[in-house]
Amino acid sequence: MSQSSVPQSNNIPLGIMLMIATTMVFAVQDGLSRHLAENYNVLMVVMIRYWFFAAFVIALALRKAGGIRKAAATTQPAVQILRGVLLSAQICTMVLGFTILGLVESHAVFTCYPLLVAALSGPILGEKVGWRRWAAIGVGFIGVLVILQPGLRVVDPAAAIPLAGAAMFAVYGLLTRYVARRDNTATSFFWTGVTGAAVMTAVGVWFWEPMTPGNWLLMGTLCITGVTGHWLLIRCYEVAEASAVQPFAYTQLIFTVIIGLSVFNEVLRPSVVLGAGMIVAAGLFTLWRERLQRRPG
Repeated sequence: MSQSSVPQSNNIPLGIMLMIATTMVFAVQDGLSRHLAENYNVLMVVMIRYWFFAAFVIALALRKAGGIRKAAATTQPAVQILRGVLLSAQICTMVLGFTILGLVESHAVFTCYPLLVAALSGPILGEKVGWRRWAAIGVGFIGVLVILQPGLRVVDPAAAIPLAGAAMFAVYGLLTRYVARRDNTATSFFWTGVTGAAVMTAVGVWFWEPMTPGNWLLMGTLCITGVTGHWLLIRCYEVAEASAVQPFAYTQLIFTVIIGLSVFNEVLRPSVVLGAGMIVAAGLFTLWRERLQRRPG
């Protein structure tokens, strides 16, 4: 997620509603991604998603003064490209996880990414991580172990897929913080879409498969949900302070569970509920501590 500065207006109730709407749209997007990736190559599905994403960010750039040249202006292109490559790889990883583990278990593990952000903020950004946040990180990873249940059952190596996706998204988020020191949100957003589209086209075009008209309709819906979700997220951070609305990003797990159970007939194991609860509680504590430390005085 992009790290925006404090908005000109700080309408927290509206921001919360926009964040919840964003998570609902992204949950639908994940459900559509799972369905399409079960029938077609993951790389092709993600590539088409990125074509629409790139068109969206280019259209946004053209609407603003300075156009594409201003949106693309950066003094750190290598890091911006790395961000774009990392996010595209992370999306491919998570979509693959949806097809193997399902939406519920993949997202339950993925919710640990804010804890990974906290753990990696020291070595990557030089931020101080106190013992309270380290304790929360430890609780969160106990939650991951509760979900995966090592020693109680044979651990499927595929369980590492959403954990790898969470790690990649955490590094992507930290790199977004890093580039934000010199680049604005619009520039980072532009590079994310364009770089991802270029990378995914280079690898995905080799796996093209003909699609049925019905699945093309679902693919179009998937692309629309992607654009809608990103637009809602931008609006969310425009109207409310990020630290106030970020905890509500966890509502995506609720919507994902509903879709997984009702559409894909997935099973919600008690260990997943307990482990995800521990991860979310640890993540909320980490966000609370971060907000406390940012308060002046």
